[in-house]
Amino acid sequence: MSNDLIPDSYLEGERAWCHVIYALHALAVVIGVAGAASVAGAFVFGVPSLIAVVLNYVKRSDVRGTWLDSHYRWQIRTFWFTALWLLIYGLLIITIIFIPIAWLLIVILGLWVGYRVIRGWLALSGRRAIDDV
Repeated sequence: MSNDLIPDSYLEGERAWCHVIYALHALAVVIGVAGAASVAGAFVFGVPSLIAVVLNYVKRSDVRGTWLDSHYRWQIRTFWFTALWLLIYGLLIITIIFIPIAWLLIVILGLWVGYRVIRGWLALSGRRAIDDV
């Protein structure tokens, strides 16, 4: 789908959905910061992010080939890479010797998730695609 063939009003509606998805991810980060869970744990297992990732997959085909597609890819990859690193964290935490490394990993992962949500949302607000490389 080429950007030239898509009406601006259609993209505005899809852009609004992308804002909603970023807001859900940001809510999960806030829950992780304010609650007993870690940021990464709240991001992957929290209801707001689970709803957001489902919306990502449902709405992504509507923006395929547009600059908004980069945001959906960014959000989906953030979710799944966080889940992968949480799995690695879980494996590290079960060994006594790697507990300090695991705790460092969970802090860095929380900061990374926050960075990805903020960077993506700022780019969306500026109507820019995300460079995912």
